[in-house]
Amino acid sequence: MSLLSITFHCTKNNIEEWENYIDDTLILMAENLLDVNKYILSDVHSDYIEEGKNYNLLLMFDNDDIREDFIKSEMLNISERIEKKFGTEVMIFNTFLNPKKSRF
Repeated sequence: MSLLSITFHCTKNNIEEWENYIDDTLILMAENLLDVNKYILSDVHSDYIEEGKNYNLLLMFDNDDIREDFIKSEMLNISERIEKKFGTEVMIFNTFLNPKKSRF
């Protein structure tokens, strides 16, 4: 199992537009990812962020190679689409999670 956590930080001026994009586009993209076994799309609550809002897409892959292939192709595609639509108003942060132990 290999995990990728993608955090999207949206500035407070574009939250409504970003949430519409999540509902109309991002969820559909996640549903259609062939190499992703499971995913969780979350609205992230944080006491320390006041200048915008974070959202997270947690993706589960069979192995690290598939995750790496995803980063090189699909993630690049997703990032380009979001950047084209939102510019610097939505920032994307990838975090590679390498489980030491899990129980799902």
